Amino acid sequence: MRLIVGLGNPGPEYVWTRHNAGFWTLDILADRLGARFANKWSSQVANGRLAGDSAILQKPTTFMNRSGFAVTQAMSFYGLETAALIVIHDDVDLAPGRLKIKQGGGAGGHKGIASLEQQLPDREFFRVRFGVGRPEAPGADTADFVLARIPEVERAAWRERAKTAADAVECLISEGLAAAQNRFHADPREGDG
Repeated sequence: MRLIVGLGNPGPEYVWTRHNAGFWTLDILADRLGARFANKWSSQVANGRLAGDSAILQKPTTFMNRSGFAVTQAMSFYGLETAALIVIHDDVDLAPGRLKIKQGGGAGGHKGIASLEQQLPDREFFRVRFGVGRPEAPGADTADFVLARIPEVERAAWRERAKTAADAVECLISEGLAAAQNRFHADPREGDG
């Protein structure tokens, strides 16, 4: 069994913000499963089978910097080890749409990941880092950037990027970390390579 967590913030004002890249990815996975989200563990939760494994999809509704509280409730209920957890989150250090998949590591300034690290017994969960880029204006505030609404004209491109992140999650489950890294670490600006 896998617990797949998408990080984001609840509420309509956050839906189209870069900080909700994890939520976008989970919405796509839920559509693929034909699953509906329901309220549980201070989260929206859906169940199904993904890449041959039982999967719980979880979108914490605690706001980003308290995500760890909701995630540990689900892990405790199912008796899961940290290595059964896959977390999808936005990353300003990666170009828009670029993915990096890893196991373990530090928070790198991401408040949602920091919350998980505070609550979990170790850092051995898997991370799908979803690139959202940085603001172009010199000196612009990164927090304002990730919480700003994406213009409607750009949303179709972000949906496609979230589909690729969902593909990466499925590959990680079905083929393992090395295969997912080999397939999805290429910079999307470099073509198919």
